[in-house]
Order: sequence, then C-alpha cells, then structure tokens
Amino acid sequence: MTKTMLAILKILEKHQDKILGSRELSRQLKLHGVELTERTVRYHLRILDERGFTKVFGKEGRMITQKGKEELSHALVSEKVGFVSSKIETLSYLTDIDFERKDGNIILNVSCFPEKRLKEALRIMKPVFSSPYVMCDRVVIRRGSEKIGDIIVPKGHIGFGTVCSVTINGIFLKAGIPVTSKFGGVLQIENSQPSRFTALISYEGSSLDPLEIFIKSRMTDVIGAVKNHYGKILASFREIPVVCFEKVKQLSKDFKEKGIGGVLLVGNPNQPLLEMPVGMDKAGLIVVGGLNPIAALAEIGIQSESKAMSTLFRFFDLIPFKELL
Repeated sequence: MTKTMLAILKILEKHQDKILGSRELSRQLKLHGVELTERTVRYHLRILDERGFTKVFGKEGRMITQKGKEELSHALVSEKVGFVSSKIETLSYLTDIDFERKDGNIILNVSCFPEKRLKEALRIMKPVFSSPYVMCDRVVIRRGSEKIGDIIVPKGHIGFGTVCSVTINGIFLKAGIPVTSKFGGVLQIENSQPSRFTALISYEGSSLDPLEIFIKSRMTDVIGAVKNHYGKILASFREIPVVCFEKVKQLSKDFKEKGIGGVLLVGNPNQPLLEMPVGMDKAGLIVVGGLNPIAALAEIGIQSESKAMSTLFRFFDLIPFKELL
C-alpha cells in the first residue's frame, strides 16, 4: 500500500455513503497534499479494485469495502504514532461552543451497541449520568442506518454519542489557555475521591485512543465508583501554564454551572498531582473520560464499539439523558 492509495481510502471512508468518481477524488486528494490527474487516480483505483479494497459502480465511481476499511485501520501503523495527540489539537481548535446561546460545536464520542439491549443499557448508565464522572448529561441517540455526524450506525445497533473530554481543551483554548493532553488513564476512586492513577498511556506515543483500550481490557469499575464510592474510572491528565491557574479554576466552575463538567482536580503550580509530576511553570489538571458510561456497559457484558473524538456535533442538538428514560 502506498501513501497515495491510503489517502484515496481515507477519502472514500470519510464519504462512505457516497459514490466518488476520479474527478472528485483528484480534487479531494489535494487536501491531503497529493497532486494527481484523474487518469493517475484511475490507475490507483484499479489496483484497489483488484485487492478488494474498493467496489466499482460503473462510470459513477467507487465506494470503500469492509476489507478496505480494515486495511486502512491497520496500514502504516508506525506513522500513526502521535496521531491521537495531533487529533486532539485539531479538534480543540474546531470547538466553538457558545454558552450564552447554548449552541456551537462540541466534540463527540460515538459508541454502538446492540439495539436489543437498549433498555438495559439505559438502566445501567442512569446512575453514571447522575455522578461527577461524566462530561455532560446531554447525549445523542440514533438507530441503525442513521448518522451521528459522519458516523453511520450499523443495522441492529444503537448509536450513542457522549460529549468528549477534549471539548474542555477547546473551551480553554478559546479563552486563551493552552492545554497539553499528556496521558489517558484509569483513575482509582476511594471514598468518592480520586486517589491515584493505576494505568496510563501517553497520547504522544499511541496510535489508538487510550480510553478505548482500557474499556476493551475491562480495566474499569465505574459502577463501583458510582454505587459504592470505590472503583476505577476513565480520566486523563493534562497540563496548563501556571499563569492561567486562577482563570482555569474560575472557568471550570463557570462552565460546570452551564452544563459542561469534567474537571475533577486542578493541581497546585509546579507540584505533582496524584503523584504525577508536571513540567516547569505548569499545573496538573485531571479530567474525567467522556466514555465512562460506555465503560459501565462493558463491565456488565454489553459489547460496544467506540470511537473517541469521532466527530464535531452541534451542542443544541443534544438532549438530556433523562429524556431517554
């Protein structure tokens, strides 16, 4: 697989509900830094057809196949190291929620689980959404074949969107506060208080979102943290400049009152936070994971597939979780 072929597959996956021709692919490839004529695009498409990565629809063009999606997810993994960190920066910049209008774009995680287990899933998630371990009590829900942003929900499944914790980075960035996401981890809760991280993965050194890994590895106990005040939740460790310390504390309080929570702890300047050291003239910040409700489902055996930081979504179109009950 060449970088050009991977770029073509990325475009086809992004527009997986459309048939794209060589002219449109040639135009879109320029956004990936690839300048190709339509004829050259057709040459690469023939190779992708032969390998079963694309499907031909006459003269109309191509669509990506399931085999193509799998190849895209596995190819050139070495180049994806740091991909999560780069994605965080991009989405932080694109977040533009306006709390006064209660509108604008936030970042959404999208998870899919079997539709037949919807009632059970809502029952399990209900206490989590009433706890301090969620970013926001607003969600979006879609059924099979419907879309959440760019994500198409598989047939027989429920698509469930939760506010991603990277939204915090975007809110702070718009306020002139740069936030550095350092680690995603599993945070021990004792007597309803964060005590220490029991597992950490660096965003800089990973090609996958750490929280997705922890969910699939069954390393959480969100239900225990909520019901028994003792357990393990998903959280992340971030750094802020010391000069922004007081402003961060005030903003965290302000947007919690307006429906966006998530900030569990703000550390003291130049001091470790829950045993985690910080850089020079930095302070630590611990933010809850947006996928904690989905982690609770995994704990009772409801299988799900999650895509953290999967899409931008309009805040106005989210609904309170309690309206689903």
